[in-house]
Amino acid sequence: MEQQNPPPQQNFNYNYQRKSSNGWKWFWGICIFVLVIALFFTGLTFIFLAKTIATVDGGDKYYYEFTSGKGSGKIAVVDLDFTIITSDPIVRQFKKYREDKSIKAIVLRINSPGGGVAASQEMYEEIKKTRDSGKPVIVSFASLAASGGYYAACGGSLIVSNPGSLTGSIGVIMSFVTIQELAKKLGIDETTIKSGELKDAGNPFRYPTEKDKEYFQDIVDDSYQQFLDVVSKERKIKMDELKKIANGRVFTGSQAQKLGLVDSLGTFEDAIRIAGRMGGIEGEPTIVKEKTRLGILEKLTEGATNSELRELKEEIKNEFIEKPVLQYKFEK
Repeated sequence: MEQQNPPPQQNFNYNYQRKSSNGWKWFWGICIFVLVIALFFTGLTFIFLAKTIATVDGGDKYYYEFTSGKGSGKIAVVDLDFTIITSDPIVRQFKKYREDKSIKAIVLRINSPGGGVAASQEMYEEIKKTRDSGKPVIVSFASLAASGGYYAACGGSLIVSNPGSLTGSIGVIMSFVTIQELAKKLGIDETTIKSGELKDAGNPFRYPTEKDKEYFQDIVDDSYQQFLDVVSKERKIKMDELKKIANGRVFTGSQAQKLGLVDSLGTFEDAIRIAGRMGGIEGEPTIVKEKTRLGILEKLTEGATNSELRELKEEIKNEFIEKPVLQYKFEK
């Protein structure tokens, strides 16, 4: 029998190169891009509608909060509980309460180290104007009512302090940072073109000259004298006696009373009772406080926002970003 040879094996090459297509990549890329754009415009629309609804619904950004009493009248409470950068919140409230005939007296609750010179003066003037209009203004000190906070307090009808409150710090401070050496190490050079030798006084890229220091000292001295004039007039303390204690130091409420810087020792509740009496209110007064009306967007995000973080952010902004150069402030 004739032996048959096996058929020749055929070699099939399956390693052919498949055509690669970028079609799906383009498709998904376009989808993601459209989605991002849609979310962006949806967010803008939501914010716009939230603000529009809040404006229509709320009107005024602020509203009254009442704590009902059994007495015959109302007392407004105004909180000065911040480092003084602006006078706007205090000026606005005092103007509003001064014109409101249903408010018989105002209690100004201070817990502040002071701050900007001009803002402190604006608050003092508005408080004084309210007092002089015939509406009693009782000032109540919390933990700290120093420097610009004390300046504002001088516009009140009566100052009530806790025995352990810190107050005083009558003085002015102006501070500058010099980074000349640091700039040199970082290779940073600065060129200044100026119209006069004092135009760049306080420039952080150079050390102050003696003329710079004299210039700033004159400003500090003039602002300090303005502070002394107000305290001497309002507290009826002779200028020579006042200068002995107006060297920037703070006092406890007990010490301040002996020096004539405050009228009486007492708590916030004592200040409320005094205000009721001076305002001619019989019985327990109704307490009125201003509150900020939250918009819809703020209400939705309020629960997710940590109030302590907000306060920290505000403190950092006030201390390092919006900090006034010239200050009536107690430095801790």
